[in-house]
Amino acid sequence: MIEIDPTAMVSPMADIEPSVRGTRVVIGAHSVIDSFVKIKPAGGQGDLNIGEHVVINSGCVLYTGHGIRIGNHVAVAANCTFAPVNHAYSKRNRLIREQGFLPSRGGIVIEDDVWIGANSVLLDGTILRRGVVVGAGSLVRDEIPPYTIWAGTPLRQIGVRT
Repeated sequence: MIEIDPTAMVSPMADIEPSVRGTRVVIGAHSVIDSFVKIKPAGGQGDLNIGEHVVINSGCVLYTGHGIRIGNHVAVAANCTFAPVNHAYSKRNRLIREQGFLPSRGGIVIEDDVWIGANSVLLDGTILRRGVVVGAGSLVRDEIPPYTIWAGTPLRQIGVRT
């Protein structure tokens, strides 16, 4: 089921696939989904909930997986990937694509007033607390404390917003 608030703006060049497993995609008031954004219900039964006044820029891919919850006033720069799901791969005698998916690490949670820089990748278990800034090209897979400036890899915290 896809629910788009009447005040939201979704580019006709965005691609929001309907789910065959009942996943919900909800886009809140005054949010913007730019051209060439791909929303794909894949890898689980989690919902995608996008809050109010959220901007998701061109080229982003959001797999619903174990779920994505985006708060209000969030800015996502171009070409980011949200992947709240992981393939199982432990059985050498089976193809990875035949092994299904690993248990959830909690999906992806993004609180209010967050900025995610271009080309960042958010994985299952990511929690971005209020006010976080994620630098361009970052990989995130854990919880980032409120008002932190995060760059590079999950091992590098570069500062705190004041």
